[in-house]
Amino acid sequence: MQNSRRQCKKYGSESKKMKTSKLFKEKKALIEENRDYSPIEAFKLLKKVKYSKYDESVEVHFRLGIDPKHADQQLRGTIVLPKGIGKEKRVLAIAEGDNEKLAQDAGADFVGSDDLIEKIQGGWFDFDVLITTPDMMRKLGKLGRALGSKGLMPNPKLGTVTKDIGKTVEEFKSGKFEYRNDKDGILHVLIGKTSFSNEDLAENFEFMYDFLLKVKPAKSKGTYFKSIALCSTQSPSIFIEPIKVKWDKK
Repeated sequence: MQNSRRQCKKYGSESKKMKTSKLFKEKKALIEENRDYSPIEAFKLLKKVKYSKYDESVEVHFRLGIDPKHADQQLRGTIVLPKGIGKEKRVLAIAEGDNEKLAQDAGADFVGSDDLIEKIQGGWFDFDVLITTPDMMRKLGKLGRALGSKGLMPNPKLGTVTKDIGKTVEEFKSGKFEYRNDKDGILHVLIGKTSFSNEDLAENFEFMYDFLLKVKPAKSKGTYFKSIALCSTQSPSIFIEPIKVKWDKK
C-alpha cells in the first residue's frame, strides 16, 4: 500500500508546480497521515480541506492493477455519472442534411460540415468533443493528425461516430465523458464539484467504482484497486480504502 500511495501522490494538487502555502499545509495537517478513509468520511473531510473560494472540480485517481503495455488490459470508453460532473461540454457536430438539424435541436454548440472542417484546418479547436455520422468520416480523414494529437478524433468505440447523432449530442451535453488510463495504469476521473452534496459525490464515486469492477480486464492479476486518491483542484489528497466502499456509507 505504501508504494501505491507514493505512486499516487504525484497526481492531484500536490504534484502541481506551485509554492506550498501556509494555508495548504494547515489543511493538509487535517488529514491523518497513512490513513485510508471510507468514501463518505473522505467527502466530508474534502469540504474541510478545500480552501479556495471558487467551485473546484472533485477528482478521483484510481491506481489499478493493470499493465497498460498490453492492449487487452487498457481501459478506455465513455460513461455518464448519475449526478453529472457539473461541467458542460462544448459539443461540435459535423453533419449534413437531416442530421445537421437533429444535432442543432439536441443542443450542439457548433454544427456544420465543410465550413467547420476548414475552420479546424486553420487551427480552431474551441470545443471539447466532436461528434459525427459514419458518412462524414471520409471528410474528416484529412484532420486525422490534428484531431488525433488533441484526442478529439471521433471514434466509434467511444460513441462519437454514430447514426443517432441527436441522442449522442444530448448524452454528451448532459455529462457523458471519456475515461482512459494513463501509462502508469492510473485512471483520473472527475466526479463533480465541491458544491455537490456529500451524498451526490458518494453516489457518483460508487457508480464509477462499480463500473470499473465490471470492466476489469480478464488478464488483470492480483489487487485491482491498488489505491484510490481523492482531491479537489487545489486540495491535498485524501486516500480512500477500497474495501470500505461497499459497506461503510455513514
